[in-house]
Amino acid sequence: MKLLLYISDAIIPIFLFVILMHGVLNKRKVYEDFLDGAKDGFQTVIGILPTLVGLMCAVGVLRASGFLTDLSTLLGTIIPDEIFPSALLPAAIVKMFSSSAATGLVLDIFKEYGPDSTLGKTVSLMGSCTETIFYTMSVYYMSIKVSKTRWTLAGALVATMAGLVASVILGRMI
Repeated sequence: MKLLLYISDAIIPIFLFVILMHGVLNKRKVYEDFLDGAKDGFQTVIGILPTLVGLMCAVGVLRASGFLTDLSTLLGTIIPDEIFPSALLPAAIVKMFSSSAATGLVLDIFKEYGPDSTLGKTVSLMGSCTETIFYTMSVYYMSIKVSKTRWTLAGALVATMAGLVASVILGRMI
């Protein structure tokens, strides 16, 4: 076990050393390449910043207005607990917009039901089986200036539904 701890502590410095050695052996100006990459990264951040601010404001407004809670309540009356637990609906909905906001809801579920409960395990699996669809689409598409997303949203929603179903099934099996 200690060997794995040493490896996990050393993996990033080793990886950086390998990259540096690769650059030196290929006679690259490693530091200048690093600075060029940092400049490009900074330009990317500046380009997507308005989208991120808008998305974060929208999530804040949806949470503060109670819309997400109302939507979860409505869906909870439509979907039986045997199919999808209503306590997990807010986390499932918010996760599509913001992972950090969903983490707060996950912690609330842990406090109320416990992390080792069926709901606690299921919500943990949900976090791993789903993606922040709208955040990811806005960041990546804005950074490469894509305006027509085609089937991305539909595919992401289908994949999220599959992840939610899988997490409920696996959570009940564990």
